[in-house]
Amino acid sequence: MITVILNCYKRAEYLREQIEAIRNQSVDIDEIMIWSNKPEEGQQYNLDSLGVKVAYSNTNLKFHARFAYALLAKSEYVAFFDDDTIPGKDWFLNCLDTMQDSNYILGTTGVRLESDKYDPHTKFGWNGTHNNKLEFVDLVGHAWFMRRSTLKNLWLEDPISWENGEDIQLSAFAYMHNNIKTAVPPHPVNNKDLWGSIAGMEKGNDAAASHWKSNHSTLRNEICQELANKGYKRVLKR
Repeated sequence: MITVILNCYKRAEYLREQIEAIRNQSVDIDEIMIWSNKPEEGQQYNLDSLGVKVAYSNTNLKFHARFAYALLAKSEYVAFFDDDTIPGKDWFLNCLDTMQDSNYILGTTGVRLESDKYDPHTKFGWNGTHNNKLEFVDLVGHAWFMRRSTLKNLWLEDPISWENGEDIQLSAFAYMHNNIKTAVPPHPVNNKDLWGSIAGMEKGNDAAASHWKSNHSTLRNEICQELANKGYKRVLKR
């Protein structure tokens, strides 16, 4: 039912912990697939020892590559994790329970835009408001969960940027073309088993984090503005 896609660039040291957390989920998975972006630039690691499917790229194809790779999955659902993200044991159960209601793009951290730019914004999920109910947002990250068929929406238009913003574009195009909403399932403060990320504060703020790049916010502001120009109506304007 579920294929998990991991990516490996400069944080290969967390892969075994990620795989263990995924295999210990309360819901069984079909398989794990790893996309390895230009491994010679990152920490050297024997990925073949992990017992999972691995695709190697001699070019750093950045953030879009794992979403293209996941189109090769054969399961109904696909789940993605950033390389600093360890899920609670009931994360997949949380997502499947939420999917019974409708077809969504789900994530463990969500951003609700307050204007037609990325900043300022409000966050929900593990590193924002710990919501006790489903919260609709404009994009999600760190961990995604969706039907494999939903991925096709990312490729219905040419990317605004190949450098960043695949998360924003996926959610925007899915809503614009097929009315698929993006949301954060419940992340109650007293039950981390339901969270999609339980160790992000410790693992996600090192020098490899993309949010430290000088043009990170500027580029995301530009992408959100361009999506608004294309007709995307953010949550607060619907």
